[in-house]
Amino acid sequence: MTTAIADRAAAAPAFGGGDFAGTARMLRLYLRRDRVVLPLWTLLIGLMPALQVVSVKDLYSAQADLDRFAATTADSPALIAMYGPVFSSELGSIGTWKAGAMYSMIAIATVLTVIRHTRVEEETGRAELVGATSIGRFAGLTATLIMTYAGALLAGIACALALYGADLPGAGSVAFGAALATSGILWGSIAAVAAQVSAGARVARGVAFGALGAAFALRAVGDAGNGVLSWFSPIGWCLQIRPYAEERWWVLIPLSAVAVLATAAAYVLLGNRDTGSGLIAERTGPSMASAGLAGPLGLAWRLQRGTLVAWTVGFALYGLLIGGAVNSVGDMLDGSAAVRDMVTRMGGSQELQESFITYAITMLAAAAAAYSISAALRLHDEESSTRAESTLSGAVGRARYALSHIGFALLGPAAALLLSGAAIGVVYGASDGDLGARLPQSIAAAAVQLPAVWVVTGIAVALYGVVPRFAPVAWAVLSAMVVIFFVGSLDGLPQWMVDLVPFVHPPKLPGAQFQAEPVLWLLGIAAALVAVGIAAFRRRDLH
Repeated sequence: MTTAIADRAAAAPAFGGGDFAGTARMLRLYLRRDRVVLPLWTLLIGLMPALQVVSVKDLYSAQADLDRFAATTADSPALIAMYGPVFSSELGSIGTWKAGAMYSMIAIATVLTVIRHTRVEEETGRAELVGATSIGRFAGLTATLIMTYAGALLAGIACALALYGADLPGAGSVAFGAALATSGILWGSIAAVAAQVSAGARVARGVAFGALGAAFALRAVGDAGNGVLSWFSPIGWCLQIRPYAEERWWVLIPLSAVAVLATAAAYVLLGNRDTGSGLIAERTGPSMASAGLAGPLGLAWRLQRGTLVAWTVGFALYGLLIGGAVNSVGDMLDGSAAVRDMVTRMGGSQELQESFITYAITMLAAAAAAYSISAALRLHDEESSTRAESTLSGAVGRARYALSHIGFALLGPAAALLLSGAAIGVVYGASDGDLGARLPQSIAAAAVQLPAVWVVTGIAVALYGVVPRFAPVAWAVLSAMVVIFFVGSLDGLPQWMVDLVPFVHPPKLPGAQFQAEPVLWLLGIAAALVAVGIAAFRRRDLH
């Protein structure tokens, strides 16, 4: 910052009308950029709870079944840690039990949206260029928060309407929708604070997701214990609103208060730092690079290692929870003809425990695909920030450079998924008294899902190579796959559409027989997509 600029900044008030100039124009720009992604996550997150309710309604036609489900869940600390407690045996409470995960999903969506339009804009230098015009200092943040908060509100409204349309009580539907919207707004405000912390978007995302992970851990440990720790977690507060179980409307007050305080803090912090800088100064690196950074693979490892470790640890912990819940699921679901039919179609076995493992690992495979997309699109981030151009100006071939990151997109999910499978097998085998059989079965169930994950990796790589501008569309593709898989399992979609989802094709281990043909087909498709992406990247110009 020059002396003249510093003098003007010191003389100007911290907040003023001019600081918000151009907010409407920035909002139009951001809405145009997110015209596909914003409606997608808003609708998907808003409609998923109603889909959960429909599935439960189909499975449990008698109140006695719902009562047994609630009683069995209350006796399973592992299930409570995974999804939270069930506060009532009414259809609405049981139906939205697993949908409590949407409180975390909307948090992820709002965090990514806020950091993309704030810290990423500063990191790439676009915010400085825009700020040199007649755009006020707080216009970008204000436009981002308006768009993000509006998306969360629309998701909450869509959720409430969908739940009410599923013949659930209006008060509970509004309570769940309000909790969903408030969770999105709260975590969007936390992301706005995280965006002021570091000059790098990667660190900002790490701070926000670290806070979200801590909130989930506090909620899980608290709910599985005496419940005290849950009150230190915003995720726990959302569950404590208790839709369809004598709603606690007052819990919305602390959620809203934290959102307001965090939003105000973001503005104060932004007003006290320079554009492009962070509150935590970047450390000066060593004068000489280590031997591990001698090539593109070492650089990719340096950029990817933190995310890889975090995802792998998270998968292992979730695998432990799933393994502890397997036997409880058998007691919870046994005795229902509708459940048996569901098991046959989704799990490939009449054994409820084996089918639960199949379904749980399939969901973990979808999560592994999300990590894979993130790792593959690191290429897109490096190119858009012009760092790739500097790297490729040396004696580094394009294919070698691309493969250094694609390797993590392929091997990272393999490590995380196999470790989660091992965790499931160890806990389930120890409780079942047959560790020697359960461990290899669970690892094999995880291993056969890897080709499906790699197909998603290939889609991301192909998009990046052929149409780099639309590379983030890979997230929309994965979201659509998850929705099609879930709805298709309820016979809600034609089979040809369900067949477009790679996760439905691997053998349904451990209950079914292994078949090599679908695995080989998925591997071939994944390899072809990756090859197309690399070939296109080698021939096009850098953007």
